[in-house]
Amino acid sequence: MCSFFRKLSCFNSSHSFFYYAVLIILGIYWFTKQVITFFKLKNETSKAELLHLKNQVNPHFFFNTLNNLYGLVAVNPKKAQELILKLSDMMRYSIYEGEKEIVLLKDEVDYLKNYIELHKMRYHKEISIDFKDQIDETFQVMPLLFIILLENAFKHGVENLRKDAFVNINVFTFENKIQFDIENNFDTSEVNEKVGIGLTNLKED
Repeated sequence: MCSFFRKLSCFNSSHSFFYYAVLIILGIYWFTKQVITFFKLKNETSKAELLHLKNQVNPHFFFNTLNNLYGLVAVNPKKAQELILKLSDMMRYSIYEGEKEIVLLKDEVDYLKNYIELHKMRYHKEISIDFKDQIDETFQVMPLLFIILLENAFKHGVENLRKDAFVNINVFTFENKIQFDIENNFDTSEVNEKVGIGLTNLKED
């Protein structure tokens, strides 16, 4: 009996390690592909494509998430596997769907939700996140259009607050329009009036 459970434990550990190893390889592939594409576009006249590439999730997010998952595998293997699948879905979406001109709004919303779940893993404090969506699943949108807004809400809000941090997101469709609202609180002493390149790119897109 003991031998059986030891074998089962080894199997689960090996299974988790396999997922982690695959994600590392996928992450390296994704990062390399981003760099190659960046320099390729830099030599072309398609400025819109270059700006769109810059709007994608910062590679540091993926690597930091992998580091957090590495520690979680030993503590909570089941939760680690769930988050590994979410990270895998995010990488797949960024690599393949991110190259398309338009994608389903539903897929874009799922991408944002995965980002939130992975981001929450980083914090050892209470944060409130409210994500509401009421959308027509046939609607289409440019991929990775809203991620810069969500990134900024975490970077300039949640990360700088010790307590009572919140992010509220509301996405809905009406007539032939998409409305995306995001609200967060922040430390007023950290306010920077300089507009970042990400928001500038988003307006131009």
